[in-house]
Amino acid sequence: MNEDDKRKDSSNDEEEAAEQPEAQPAEAAAQAEQGEPDTETALAEAEARAEENWNQFLRARAEMENLRRRAEKDVAQARQQSLEKLAGELLAVKDSLEMGVQTARSEGADITQIAEGSELTLRMFNQALEKFRIEEINPEGERFDPACHEAMAAQPAADAEPNTVLNVVQKGYRLGERLLRPAMVIVAKAPEENGGEG
Repeated sequence: MNEDDKRKDSSNDEEEAAEQPEAQPAEAAAQAEQGEPDTETALAEAEARAEENWNQFLRARAEMENLRRRAEKDVAQARQQSLEKLAGELLAVKDSLEMGVQTARSEGADITQIAEGSELTLRMFNQALEKFRIEEINPEGERFDPACHEAMAAQPAADAEPNTVLNVVQKGYRLGERLLRPAMVIVAKAPEENGGEG
């Protein structure tokens, strides 16, 4: 191999060596460029998903608030309608009572007519209570129940079992399953055996 060939070979090697370091950073730069869009894309997608989830959360929260308000409004309307119906029934009873009082004050008032009018008014009132599921508690002769009776006194009774209701002082009332007022009662107790003698 002559001197010229040697020089050519060495210059070729130098050129290849010079090209290789340049090629490596170019490949790294290309890989870095390819990697950056993937990270940016993933970040943008995650942000979009987060934004969508946040918007769904806000919509759901607003919907729940609207449902709560609507339910409160419906309950208030139902209560108002019930009161209006009850008031309508009670107004008829009031009218009947006023007529009874007027009749009682008139000259030559007939006691029998007044009693009949009062009975009619009471019947109207009971029908109004029934419409609204207001039930009378009149436990005379029944076993004493502290859940819906209130004992005013205990009285010895030979002809009644102990702990049964002898007399109802004031009737009780319940609305459906809810107690409005307990019945005030006198309860039987066993008579004293020796009559109090020592």
